[in-house]
Amino acid sequence: MINIHNIAVAFGGTYLFKDIAFRLNAGDRVGLIGKNGAGKSTLLKILAKENEPDEGAIATDKDIEIGFLKQDIEFTQGRTVLEESYEAFEKIREIELKIDHINHQLSERTDYDSESYNQLIVDLSELTTRYEILGGYNYKGDTERVLQGLGFKREDFDKKTDTFSGGWRMRIELAKLLLQKNDILLLDEPTNHLDIESIIWLEQFLKTFAGVVIIVSHDKMFLDNVTNRTIEISLGRIYDYNKPYSKYLIQRQEIREQQLATQKNQEKHIQHTEKLIEKFRAKASKATMAQSLIKKLERIDRIEVDEDDNAVMAIQFPVSIQPGKVVIKGEQISKNYGEKQVLSNVDLFVERSSKIAFVGQNGQGKSTLAKIIVNEIPHDGKLELGHNVQIGYFAQNQAEYLDGNLTVEDTMIEAADEKTRPKVRDMLGAFLFRGEEVDKKVKVLSGGERNRLALCKMLLQPFNVLVMDEPTNHLDIKSKNVLKKALQNFEGTLILVSHDRDFLQDLTNKVYEFKDQRIKEYLGDINYYLEERKVADLREVEKRTVVKQEIVKSEDTKQSYESQKKLKSLNNKLNKVERTIADLEKEIKDIDIELAVNYEATIAQPNFFDMYQGKKQQLETLMEDWETLQEEMDTLESQS
Repeated sequence: MINIHNIAVAFGGTYLFKDIAFRLNAGDRVGLIGKNGAGKSTLLKILAKENEPDEGAIATDKDIEIGFLKQDIEFTQGRTVLEESYEAFEKIREIELKIDHINHQLSERTDYDSESYNQLIVDLSELTTRYEILGGYNYKGDTERVLQGLGFKREDFDKKTDTFSGGWRMRIELAKLLLQKNDILLLDEPTNHLDIESIIWLEQFLKTFAGVVIIVSHDKMFLDNVTNRTIEISLGRIYDYNKPYSKYLIQRQEIREQQLATQKNQEKHIQHTEKLIEKFRAKASKATMAQSLIKKLERIDRIEVDEDDNAVMAIQFPVSIQPGKVVIKGEQISKNYGEKQVLSNVDLFVERSSKIAFVGQNGQGKSTLAKIIVNEIPHDGKLELGHNVQIGYFAQNQAEYLDGNLTVEDTMIEAADEKTRPKVRDMLGAFLFRGEEVDKKVKVLSGGERNRLALCKMLLQPFNVLVMDEPTNHLDIKSKNVLKKALQNFEGTLILVSHDRDFLQDLTNKVYEFKDQRIKEYLGDINYYLEERKVADLREVEKRTVVKQEIVKSEDTKQSYESQKKLKSLNNKLNKVERTIADLEKEIKDIDIELAVNYEATIAQPNFFDMYQGKKQQLETLMEDWETLQEEMDTLESQS
């Protein structure tokens, strides 16, 4: 499908990577990994033909369609969710307009025997056939299915995209990409704005995708569940193995250990040979033997050991001053967004040095309560901060608040005061911004580099309470581990919103679960919480379809039986309608073919146009019936 031949990219005379070569075939699901700034997003842009490599070439099969999900997207204002999603079907929509135009002409004209009228019928037949081949009769249903899979509800479809957050707009962009029937999908951090259920849906979609998928992600579980191949960019070269992420790490470590052992044996052999050369060189009778050994030594291929890029951040979160024993006290906290109630009469009591995890589905109020604590949004109820409390806040979209036109160093200097300004260079160095990298504009940084800069900037302000909302988004796996260790050593109070069980393990000693506008406290770490909830991981907790481990009362059992019975009946009706739609679509297609092949004989049939239009009208009615039945099923399933 696509062949990458010795490509290279350089910035300011320094190679980001060089001599990169690999081939991608249908069915490859590649996890593209590496440290922040290693060149992952740059490589994706080259594969998407947005950028050109400085050296080398890329060859693709003819007529290959490539879809690219970028971290930064732009939306046209004023469209609804459905209207924006339908933009994925540009060719189908163009044909729709042409068909509507021809049908409008046919309905107004009466010159049935004229050549131009006959040409309209031929054009209509050709367009209708093309429309069906492109999936014109199915694209609206497909769009709704994908949007619902990514977490949208039917009532969201007619809302303007302007009213949704950046994360939800990213979901719309992802939906468009999945609907376009591309041959190659390039996905840059696709899970950053998805809740667990949407991630699981996306995993299933990608596992059955017939083309090539290349994913940049720092979600280990997502990579393991989806990919069958891993390509790592490290120190300007690549390592390519037909293994998902975790198995790749094991295999690469085994290979590196073998290389070290072989290199060690080779070094022993070389040292022994060098000693013999020195010994024989001193004797005239052995000079020929010494020369032979020298030539033999020169012919040896020195074994190289794969290099590891072990440069990591050096983070410390110092406590500013000692606060009082009670850090946060909230009573009857409520918050709604329009008609949507997110929190209702929530009480919160946080003591000094607590380490708290906020967990639960997206939309249950975790980020909302975090924003209330830092006084970013208004709310009902009472919230008080304790004596000497100074809060540091890292928002889920913290990197978006950075000015893209400033350099890395200017970003820090602008936020620093007289006391911290002299430390800016050292702080940036600790966050891996060294040398000329401090002169880079923020807008050219990768998502992970922006997050690192946002973390660094946060440290310019004093705090003893740290509130962090999904701080690991965009961070590479090594940086995640460094951040976790720094938070483990933080002596202040920590409130952490996260979906990542690996990250939360051994990091918190209390869990607040958000559900149904309330919070429930669990006095233990994340493992204790999962044991109490009788689930294996946070994914199961956050699924909307978790099976409740409760004894169901007889009345509930009866209601469940009636619901299942009705659901089965609706499903039977839906299947019958779908079969009828399929039969009718085939009949219309056959008529269109007859029109194209033998137009005169076909239209000469009695009441042909009435019959033809009648079948089309019947198809529209059946499609409406299908939508009604599907809505009834969705409503019933959500209630059961």
